[in-house]
Amino acid sequence: MRKIIVLSMITLDGVMQGPGGPEEDTSGGFKYGGWTAPYGDEAYNKAMEKELQPADYLLGRKTFDIWENYWPTHGDFWPSINEGTKYVLSTTREKSNWKNSVFLKDLADIKKLKNSDGADIHVWGSSELIQLLLKNDLVDELRLKIHPLTLGKGKNLFANGPIPAAFTLIDSSITTKGVILANYKRAGEVKTGNVEV
Repeated sequence: MRKIIVLSMITLDGVMQGPGGPEEDTSGGFKYGGWTAPYGDEAYNKAMEKELQPADYLLGRKTFDIWENYWPTHGDFWPSINEGTKYVLSTTREKSNWKNSVFLKDLADIKKLKNSDGADIHVWGSSELIQLLLKNDLVDELRLKIHPLTLGKGKNLFANGPIPAAFTLIDSSITTKGVILANYKRAGEVKTGNVEV
């Protein structure tokens, strides 16, 4: 069985839209694209280098559309994105000229992929896909970069409310610019009880 790992840059209020640049994703009138730019430092860059190591990728169709127009000609920065297999959940597309692209039709295809042998599967961007994965308890790890700002509007990591789930912090650090790098793994059901005072 393969792990599905969500890697996301988010704000304090959970916005994940357009972190990389002003024109990356302006859907819904989003005007804060590139909001991560002021927060780079050595620790942040090292975390990114680690996350850009070879993997397979599971992407929503909108993220794939953006990426297939950019990464094939920018592989010097992230070579493994072109070499890794890109699984794309889409009801409207079936093929691409971007090498190693495979299209999935539904949740059953994702479950079959997760239950197969192979590399870990990284999910970048793809807010609607992440909602689907969280609602169906298919996320094994969350690797979050929590930035010290709020945007109020934009695609949100937890927009539609995932199923209740517990996670365990497995690694964390804080950059010099105040970005919390926090990696969580799925840890069973939510436990409740009385707070002792």
